Amino acid sequence: MYYLADPPYFLFLAGLFIGMTSGAAFSGTLKQSVQFWSKHRTSENLAAVRSFKLFFPFLGICIGIGLFLTAGLQIFGFPPELSYTISLPLTLFTAALVWGQLGKILLQLERGGSQALDLDSLG
Repeated sequence: MYYLADPPYFLFLAGLFIGMTSGAAFSGTLKQSVQFWSKHRTSENLAAVRSFKLFFPFLGICIGIGLFLTAGLQIFGFPPELSYTISLPLTLFTAALVWGQLGKILLQLERGGSQALDLDSLG
């Protein structure tokens, strides 16, 4: 008789944990970098804040979410190969969009200050 392997609940929880802790590190690093830039206003533009010290926690978020998606698909009965085939491009595509959008938001913040990001004042 054929039995399916146990679903990867550990990878599911590990991916969620990695994604959440990396997200907290990303948030803290981004806030610290923007505050440092706003106090010192160096000739370096704000988009340069997207350095390795910000990319490293972002990479952790991507790895964690990729594991989370893959394990989640396997829990619902997808074979591992198909789970990786679906979650890897989805994670990479989303990560590229988010990283690009972060650069655009930082440029808006640099040009117009915090009022450039205030969506409530548009009405």
